[in-house]
Amino acid sequence: AKYTLTVHRKRCALRPSICPAALTPDQEMPPTTGLLPGETVVREGKAAILFPSANEVFYNPVQEFNRDLTCAVVTEFAREQMARRGVKVVVPGEKERVVVNLADEKKEETEMQTGEEGGEEPVVTASVGERCKNGLRVLEGLAASGLRSVRFALEVPGLRSVTANDFSAKAAALIARNAQHNGVTHLLQASQRDASMLMYEMRGKKDRYDVIDLDPYGSPAPFLDAAVQAVGEGGLLCVTCTDMAVMAGNSGETCYSKYGSVSIKAKYCHEMALRIILHSLDQRAGVYQRYIHPLLCVSVDFYIRVFVRVHTGQAMVKNSASKQALVYNCVGCGSFHLQRLGKRTTQGNHVKYSAATGPPVGAECEHCGHRHQLGGPIWGEALHDVSFVQKVLSAVSGNPSRFGTARRIEGMLSMVTEELEDVPLYYTVDNLSSTVHCSTPPLLQFRSALLHAGHRVSLSHACKNALKTDAPPRVLWDVMRCWEKSNPVKRDRLSESSPAHHILNTEPILQACFDVREDANPQSRRRHLTRFQENPEPFWGPKARANAG
Repeated sequence: AKYTLTVHRKRCALRPSICPAALTPDQEMPPTTGLLPGETVVREGKAAILFPSANEVFYNPVQEFNRDLTCAVVTEFAREQMARRGVKVVVPGEKERVVVNLADEKKEETEMQTGEEGGEEPVVTASVGERCKNGLRVLEGLAASGLRSVRFALEVPGLRSVTANDFSAKAAALIARNAQHNGVTHLLQASQRDASMLMYEMRGKKDRYDVIDLDPYGSPAPFLDAAVQAVGEGGLLCVTCTDMAVMAGNSGETCYSKYGSVSIKAKYCHEMALRIILHSLDQRAGVYQRYIHPLLCVSVDFYIRVFVRVHTGQAMVKNSASKQALVYNCVGCGSFHLQRLGKRTTQGNHVKYSAATGPPVGAECEHCGHRHQLGGPIWGEALHDVSFVQKVLSAVSGNPSRFGTARRIEGMLSMVTEELEDVPLYYTVDNLSSTVHCSTPPLLQFRSALLHAGHRVSLSHACKNALKTDAPPRVLWDVMRCWEKSNPVKRDRLSESSPAHHILNTEPILQACFDVREDANPQSRRRHLTRFQENPEPFWGPKARANAG
């Protein structure tokens, strides 16, 4: 399709049925004034986005948190990457630069002094809205209205180009108008392509993007293979999944067909969904001798959002099998055990890879006598890079006026930094109590009992009453047995085949102490941070699919 304009003096309007995909990066649209019939303006962050009144292009206001968090993460990623290229990024509202580490700051001071005395070029700065020659190349594969891409161009410094792609002709036309409406045509280019084909064509090492953002309606599975190839070495891959029903155990066979992992219904399903998508990304990357390093993975409401670095290295890819795990979940009491797929043994400088041994459970659950479900494989390593998360948290808390959802970002990231890194999945206190049909112990008392027993414990950002701990299930049930002694249940009403009957008829080995400890209450909870936000509006879940046009 050709790009045509109807010009009346200083006024110019793009025909809605014509796609601007044929524009070259150096071509710019003349400024528009006024709105087309039926259009409204939606403001979010620094962007003002034109939207048709009909549902022709998808927009979900509830995802503002997703977009704010993405801008914050991409900004810190750009800060790190541009520092290596001798460029200092400038973020509006920051009183002083967030130092990546002291070594980088000393190096920067040395380079500045060298520039003054030795005649070399001083360290350059990059501001938001400016095109940086050595900046990052960003692709939003499924851009819809282009809101996220426009916000990148207006709020993230250190960018060389932003490509906002969508397969819909109406969406691509709207992206171009929004780029022009916000004055970012020098940074943002609209594209009407199949997202996978576009990424496959950019697989060459010199053509790859520094940042790829995928936020589809539903599952991102069709685009993952192309994405792990098209992102550059050490690049950032951002993925959103809104098919939580599939990943949370409602359809395990569908989950396997999309992600190569069987989901099961369990209380930890939201964290398991994160680990399923990481497993899928790592498996697809391994085909091309690449591997992932998670920076931040969050489960929010009805969707999940993951930010991972993608690296190349055949030696590191060999570690992938030992990072994946199967899950044995008891259908009676909910106890779970993880079984690694591979085994990695280090002897000095020699690393040996072998098959893992198992299973970690018997034919029946040792606690309640019921059978086990088998789920996975899932990612068994850490979900977050705590040092990177702390940089994002520091930047957001130091500049709260930058994002509309800054308080929620601060609360969630604070919880993320408190989570146990080496403990996959979690229990919930109410489910443990429900299993034995007793009253629910206060969260601080239960956490204190585990701490008194010498175990580590933390909360989880994925669930309000979650309990992540390195204590084995036997210890958890001993704590519940001790609690039941002071809060007895009517055992004569318990069926002999029920999990409660088996668990309560076993004497505890551990004598739990429920005295509240000060360290049982984490800082995020003590400071009353906005960790779990209330529903923003009635019927606020995933909206209807947009008209493809």
